[in-house]
Amino acid sequence: MSQQNSLQQHGIIQPGTVHWNLSVAQLVEESVRRGEGSLTASGALNALTGSRTGRSPRDKWIVDEPGSRDKIAWGKVNQPISGENFRQLRQDVMQHLQKRDLFVMDGFAGADPRYQTPIRIITEFAWHSLFVKQLFRKATPEQLKTHVPDWTVINACKFLADPKKYKLNSEVFVVADFASKTVLIGGTQYAGEMKKSIFSVLNYILPLKGVLPMHCSANIGKAGDAAVFFGLSGTGKTTLSADPNRGLIGDDEHGWSDQGVFNFEGGCYAKCIKLTKEREPLIWDAVRFGSVIENVAVDPVTREPDFFNDSITENTRCAYPLEFIPNAVPSGMGGHPKAIVFLACDAFGVLPPVSRLNPSQAMYHFMAGYTAALAGTEANMGKDPTPTFSTCFGAPFLPLPPQMYAEMLADKMRKHSVPCYLLNTGWVGEAFGQGQRIPIWVNRHAITHLLDGTLNRAKFRIDPIFGFEVPDALPELPTEILDPRIAAKDKVDYERRAKDLAGKFAKNFEQYTGVSAEIRAAGPRI
Repeated sequence: MSQQNSLQQHGIIQPGTVHWNLSVAQLVEESVRRGEGSLTASGALNALTGSRTGRSPRDKWIVDEPGSRDKIAWGKVNQPISGENFRQLRQDVMQHLQKRDLFVMDGFAGADPRYQTPIRIITEFAWHSLFVKQLFRKATPEQLKTHVPDWTVINACKFLADPKKYKLNSEVFVVADFASKTVLIGGTQYAGEMKKSIFSVLNYILPLKGVLPMHCSANIGKAGDAAVFFGLSGTGKTTLSADPNRGLIGDDEHGWSDQGVFNFEGGCYAKCIKLTKEREPLIWDAVRFGSVIENVAVDPVTREPDFFNDSITENTRCAYPLEFIPNAVPSGMGGHPKAIVFLACDAFGVLPPVSRLNPSQAMYHFMAGYTAALAGTEANMGKDPTPTFSTCFGAPFLPLPPQMYAEMLADKMRKHSVPCYLLNTGWVGEAFGQGQRIPIWVNRHAITHLLDGTLNRAKFRIDPIFGFEVPDALPELPTEILDPRIAAKDKVDYERRAKDLAGKFAKNFEQYTGVSAEIRAAGPRI
């Protein structure tokens, strides 16, 4: 079957010119030629995503079909769309794609060959094809000769759906069909939807193979000491895993098998608001030819990006391949982690910079998945921080019941004796708007101390509200920054904020039934 004809199996009968697996340089050329983006001074391609500058979680759907119906945790996250409405939507999308030029990228999701998923992503935009080429695992020329996709993403970004016709919430749709192994995307040009749709698929298929999918970054030291960093967008997964003293396994999505951890992707998708060479040198140097920056204001004459300009969105991004990071691990694989770190950007100044969790507390905070969401990552967010609880630090991407993922993590932590820590990358003592965010160097020192054993040798105090262990002192770190109560100018106001946040934890945890009394008791005390 020819490549041109092979699109027929996806329902695209008469496309225009189909560009198969173009090189990076070719995709850059096509993107510029078609007016989809422009080159910046560093050589990176800058693209704008229109009205949608973040994910659209309310527009994510799963087809209600017999094969997966009884496995899906249906609700606000996993909204059902009927098979009939999906078939009509797909038929209309296929009609939209007729006689249009298309770009096809064949690659893989999953660095470990034992759990690798062959994928195909079909796009209307050349820069979207460049994005996925750099974000996923690349296929070699030999592999392309026999490549057969197991899952296919069809991105018809220019197709605006009629919500009434298909019973959707808006003109945007991201629909996964586990029967045909297809993801259908439309109405949005935000490239992150393609990345996260594959992640959602892996969160369905891999637990059935005994692999825990994780919304985390991972790196590894010279002694083979791997570490994983769970966290929602904006908490520092990419920044803190890009450590010049450790090898980077990946920045966002990983699996934990019986052999160890492995990256799902072949690239990084870093937030670049307020990016500087001094603060994040590895990411700064990755913004070059072959990378894609999204929604960044660029000087029209010098073509220099202004990373401090948030006039388009605060969710400015840069997508680049792992090989752009000098110390990246080519295999994308590591052994079992020596430490698990939960990242929370606490905008209320309540949590200490670093604390140690016992196993019950680890399960509680994994299920809670707390951070304070800041503007930009999702559509329709305001400027003020919002306390956010996302189960397993990845609720929008979990098709199966959340407790299944939590139980898998608990089992692997017990089996491999992995300690767990909570790291605050937000504010200490003073809240957002009142004080300064914790400097990255403080976070990096804290991570170094928890990995080399220094933290475990410290003298600890028990936080009276949250119950976890907080070190009294650590090398290179000012004592006052380790204790939010000392850092707070108004002690009474701090106690009010701490109790208020503890109450939100308790309220959120009410949704979990069947949780052991031990785990429930590991939460904060009001």
